[in-house]
Amino acid sequence: TTPATNIGVLGTSAGGALVLSMGHRAKKDGAPMPGAIVSGTPMADLTNSGDSFATNALIDNVLVAADASCTARAWMYAGGHDLRDPLLSPVFGDMAGFPPTALFTGTRDLLLSDTVRVHRKLRQAGVEAQLHVYEGQPHAAYGRDVSAPETKEHFAEVMRFFDRHLGR
Repeated sequence: TTPATNIGVLGTSAGGALVLSMGHRAKKDGAPMPGAIVSGTPMADLTNSGDSFATNALIDNVLVAADASCTARAWMYAGGHDLRDPLLSPVFGDMAGFPPTALFTGTRDLLLSDTVRVHRKLRQAGVEAQLHVYEGQPHAAYGRDVSAPETKEHFAEVMRFFDRHLGR
């Protein structure tokens, strides 16, 4: 069996939030943490309270604006549960004990603030955390076009991060 410390977990957008929620669930259940997490532009706050929900509305050409789809999807996903529950909105949880984490976003991303706030929470909890912000990129665009320089840089960063933290 592979020890948890040799496992890296990666997710983007809703998946980026799920890998962070997985960390909260592992802590709650006393389960081992993975060796490293990569969270791309996580929807880490279903309350949409981050600044970029306003400043990047209609600038992000992928998610467009909170009211365009994010709010309705958040309510459906939450199923009546408190949107501030860290298992739904990881930014509201205690991140002490999380593994090293790399976060990725873009300057035009509707979820830029979610990503930055998670980074701050991790750092405040004493967790090694990296924040990568790509200029002019909307939601998760850095991972779509394999010929784009941002995509090449993104995957090289992810590989370096996992290589540094896994299999020790």
